[in-house]
Amino acid sequence: MAAIRDNYKWIVIGTVFAILWASASTATKYGLLVSQPLVIAQARFAVAGIIMIAISHIVQKNQLPTAVQWKFIMIYGLLNITIYLGCYVVAMQQVTAGVGALAVGTNPIFISFISLFFLKHKLTPVVLIALLLGITGVLVASWPLLKESSVSYGGLALLLFSMLSYSAGAIYFSSKDWGSLSNLTINGWQTFIGGIFLLPITIFFYHSSANHYNEIYWLSVLWLAIPVSIFAVQAWLWLLKINTVRAGLWLFLCPAFGFIIAAIFLGDKITWYTIIGLAFVMVGLAIARRKKTTIADN
Repeated sequence: MAAIRDNYKWIVIGTVFAILWASASTATKYGLLVSQPLVIAQARFAVAGIIMIAISHIVQKNQLPTAVQWKFIMIYGLLNITIYLGCYVVAMQQVTAGVGALAVGTNPIFISFISLFFLKHKLTPVVLIALLLGITGVLVASWPLLKESSVSYGGLALLLFSMLSYSAGAIYFSSKDWGSLSNLTINGWQTFIGGIFLLPITIFFYHSSANHYNEIYWLSVLWLAIPVSIFAVQAWLWLLKINTVRAGLWLFLCPAFGFIIAAIFLGDKITWYTIIGLAFVMVGLAIARRKKTTIADN
């Protein structure tokens, strides 16, 4: 009975993670209907960061970072929040929610590629093939949308650049000794500080007439902050703790869930280009998983 219960728990938490993680692009697109991208991101980071910091230090009584750990957190926040999510939310203005979710699904492939430079790994056929399959999949799924102007080349380029920053952040995170610092503490502070780094840019480009703080705006912000930035990440960390290799299998569902969610809530079309592009990415992910890479917090 215990084994059955544990297996059921694994399936439930894994499915919840995949759905929440994949929902981020659709939630972002909703927010963009009524607000500038960086304004959405700024509120998301503030809400998620404050909640996690409060739980970590007030409820769980976790220790504060040391001087060296503060440096680690600031660099990690710059890569993983300021650059990655800042560029991602801006790129979502020029790509569909499904393509955004598909691109996010390629993160493990990009991590394998970036590790060649940061961790001095050798370029193997496995990494190269996985990278080419991942990029090809995104381009194939985007091809008909480029003709319809639903996706722009600039948006795709910025989206892929954000994936590179995310991958660099994930590798930076895994290469540092965080001691006994809890994951919740790290995630809370890097989210909050990353948002602070982004604040001057948000203020510079802010136009009050372009932002409407209504129900759609707050639904988007709160969904991105709580279910995605907090619950999905904590679910992912739990899956990693139970079985790192098996946890990676849930990543295969994220692009598929992303397209399904976008089709249901935004009316995004699922075509043969979508299916073929998704297949390319999933094969690339399968190959990349042989490297046993993991994703970091989002």
